[in-house]
Amino acid sequence: MTNPISYISSCLFVLVAHAAMLANLFINGNYDSISDPIKVAAAVGLLDLAYFITVRLFAQTSYAVDLALILILNMGVIFQSSFGGVHFSGNALKHYITAIVSLISCRVAFLICRKYKWLQQKKMYIYIAIGICAVIILTLTGSRSMWISIGSMSIQPSELMKPLFILACATSVSEQQNKHKILFFNVAYENIILFGIMLGICLLQWWCRDLGSLPTFMGIYICGYLLRVCYPKTKFSKKTYIAGGSLLGIAAIIALRFAPSYVQDRLHADIWSDKNGNGYQQSQALIGIANGGWTGKGPGYGSLCNVFAHDNDIVFATVCEEWGLLYALMMIFAIIIMMAIPLIIPPRSYFHGTMAAGVCAAFTVQMSLNIFGSCNLIPFTGVTIPFISSGGTSMLVSGLMAGMLAASLSPSFEEAVPKKVRKPVKNTRRRSA
Repeated sequence: MTNPISYISSCLFVLVAHAAMLANLFINGNYDSISDPIKVAAAVGLLDLAYFITVRLFAQTSYAVDLALILILNMGVIFQSSFGGVHFSGNALKHYITAIVSLISCRVAFLICRKYKWLQQKKMYIYIAIGICAVIILTLTGSRSMWISIGSMSIQPSELMKPLFILACATSVSEQQNKHKILFFNVAYENIILFGIMLGICLLQWWCRDLGSLPTFMGIYICGYLLRVCYPKTKFSKKTYIAGGSLLGIAAIIALRFAPSYVQDRLHADIWSDKNGNGYQQSQALIGIANGGWTGKGPGYGSLCNVFAHDNDIVFATVCEEWGLLYALMMIFAIIIMMAIPLIIPPRSYFHGTMAAGVCAAFTVQMSLNIFGSCNLIPFTGVTIPFISSGGTSMLVSGLMAGMLAASLSPSFEEAVPKKVRKPVKNTRRRSA
């Protein structure tokens, strides 16, 4: 991707993909004035060109993740600008601004996460930052909530814990050879710390009555655990595997047994017999997917725009209704390609590989929860699809994790500077006779 010709051809592919979507918007969209789709097209085109130029200012081994990111982000902008009618104001404009924020946060994370040794030295600050997020949630979010309201804006501090938890798992890999005898187990202290953080997150999610994000954290933790097990010469004993598996099994049983009442209702709800209650969103989502078919009803012609959280929690169903299942699958396929890039261009260090795997685990779990929940294959969780669903904090954090993915492909290794050896000073004075 460092080849200028290859980079230009990739940029042209992104432009052509967005142009095809915009053509569908112009031809089949529901708008009152031609100026509405023109505004959307101008915003998408300007953001494409600006990012193509800006990203080349950064020296990277590969720009594949960045080009996939701008492709997905502007797909989301086009989708969000068509829900309920083609427009570029209100929620659509807000989503466009958060897309820009996501691109900026991607660059910030890219610069921070390239240097493994620097992050390893700052590992304690990562743990402290996770603790600060937990304290903020307990003290500033109000009555058992996950949100901080500032005027018309809402911030979700728990989202910021996702990239921090990924970094905590990645920075603990190199410590796996430093085992200590505790009772009958040889364990690394970092594994105990990470297990404690995961347990704290579980309790925090339960306290805030928001268990929807818990599978994402569990996915990150399990992925990090497996990579720590696979780290060379870690020598995990069978007792450790059995203990870890038993603890996870017991935790799952306890979680199901003592889950809050609203979770129990969702687990056992019949959406068709309770279409106006707990099954309202899922039943409407399924009807919307069926009405959209393969090619959709047309941008802006859907009815799911009248359903609560149509632009984030059930965005997959909203896209299916207006754009069709084909466009929805293309959207998911584009995100999968971005996550698969580290398989094509393998990271050059175990740390960066672990970091990339954690990001992919988070994105995969989030997409699966949103899609399967919209299709009534699992209980509805309200988790967003990265870069497609609206939301300020989620877009910021998704950009940070995309930057971590890009950094794993272009790591920066600082060579050790050899210490200067001081030469002994020769005594030039003559001895006295």
